[in-house]
Amino acid sequence: MLYYLSMLEEIFSELRLFQYITFRTLGAASTAFIVSLLIAPALIKRLKIINFGELVEDERVEGLDKRKKVGTPTMGGLLIILSTSAATLLWAIPTNTYVLISLGTFVLMGMIGFADDLLKIKRRNGLSVKMKFGAQLVWTILVFGVLWAVPETRERVTDFMVPFFKNPIFQMSLIPAFLFMVVVLVGASNAVNLTDGLDGLAIGCSNSVAVAYLVLTYMAGHFNFAEYLQVPFVKGSGELTVFCGALLGSGLGFLWYNCHPAKIFMGDTGSLALGGAIAMLAILIKQELLLVIVGGVFVMEATSVVIQSGWFKYTRKKYGEGQRVFKCAPLHHHFEFVEKERAMDENRTPELVETVIVTRFWILSIIFALIGIATLKIR
Repeated sequence: MLYYLSMLEEIFSELRLFQYITFRTLGAASTAFIVSLLIAPALIKRLKIINFGELVEDERVEGLDKRKKVGTPTMGGLLIILSTSAATLLWAIPTNTYVLISLGTFVLMGMIGFADDLLKIKRRNGLSVKMKFGAQLVWTILVFGVLWAVPETRERVTDFMVPFFKNPIFQMSLIPAFLFMVVVLVGASNAVNLTDGLDGLAIGCSNSVAVAYLVLTYMAGHFNFAEYLQVPFVKGSGELTVFCGALLGSGLGFLWYNCHPAKIFMGDTGSLALGGAIAMLAILIKQELLLVIVGGVFVMEATSVVIQSGWFKYTRKKYGEGQRVFKCAPLHHHFEFVEKERAMDENRTPELVETVIVTRFWILSIIFALIGIATLKIR
């Protein structure tokens, strides 16, 4: 919205700053961060009043003392959604197709998570897998239809890009292109959801990914940079940089209250919204497979669940008793078990284990993000 102030530069020359994506990205990040800090106390208080809290312990981590987390309000993803949306609408060009698609995906996925969180609190059972997938599928159909309807974006949708290659490996037809989009969107949203298990873990890793795609979207939307780095140039996608800035600012604001000991949890409301937004950014600038590198921590977490579940089912069928590869899945809970056992043996404070694990996962996430950005020079 503030972009249109640049049209008055003849009256006040300094207003031309609002033309620049870099300036508006910084503005969006700052705005989202400030909005998060301002509305968080009231939101946390309200969620406590209406009892939107983590009422029960997670049965997946039996053996870990999570009683201190009982009663902490969840659905904190609302804070991320509100602050990101406000900052994006204020600083980005609101009519940009890519911004509207990304923001729409972000909000819709968040609303799916909101419904899931609400049902878990009210009746202890959330949305079924079919209902979640059905809602995600309907939105994917709408987005794919919009992108397919425009000749320029249709060509990009069918490109199958692979990191380290400057040109598409091949062109996909209608159905494979659609199925690929579904896999990316559903896979990324659920991977972030699985990572949300320790204070500050999911949001900290999401912030690293947001920074990486902030750089990637800026390069994809700048013709000279895209040509120099030999990455797909997507006209108009530079505005997604503003959205990434807002996402980062709201993520930092949420982390302010979500760091250990957390005053609020993001819940499925936040994890599905973040995963959906990240996936859509990757889809729109044709860097889907690069997400496997940039979001390496999310991939590790999701893979650990697949391995654990698959091996348990296989050994139960073959030997009559299921065996586990990890002490617990997702992966962060495995390390939580390991570190707490080690802390007890070394007479260290077990309460610090969670912070140690989260910090190390943040470090890994930053490294993965840097590697992802570095691939721009390897073509």
